This record gives sequence, structure tokens and C-alpha cells, in this order.
Amino acid sequence: MFTDPIADYLTRVRNAQMAGKKVVEIPASNMKKSITEILFDKGYILNFKFEDTANNQGNIKVALKYNNNTNMPA
Repeated sequence: MFTDPIADYLTRVRNAQMAGKKVVEIPASNMKKSITEILFDKGYILNFKFEDTANNQGNIKVALKYNNNTNMPA
């Protein structure tokens, strides 16, 4: 059985937005870091931070963006 890291990344972001979370943590990879930077540049997320962890994989903390008037996800 294979996993799809991009689908997992997008599902984590989508589920966090549906739950009304402000921040979501995602296991890091170079591909996910690039996707995060693109989402930030295009205005879909508020901010992000790359963090190192003990297992050297690291995490990406993504601050989710919502519309101020409607509280709907960006």
C-alpha cells in the first residue's frame, strides 16, 4: 500500500479549516515546503513556519487564513 504525501498535506489543511483551527502541523518534506511557499505566495494561507524536530524530519506549522467578514476559509 502506498501513501500520497500531497493528498495527505491538502487533507490535513482542509480538515483543519473545516474544524475552524487557526494552525495545523504537518510533517515536513522538501515537496511540502515548496507547496506551502506557493500557497503563501498565492494568498491561501496566512503564514507558515518550518520547525526542526528530534527525528530530523521536521514539521511545518501553517497558519490558516479566513475571511474576516464571513469566517469562511480563504
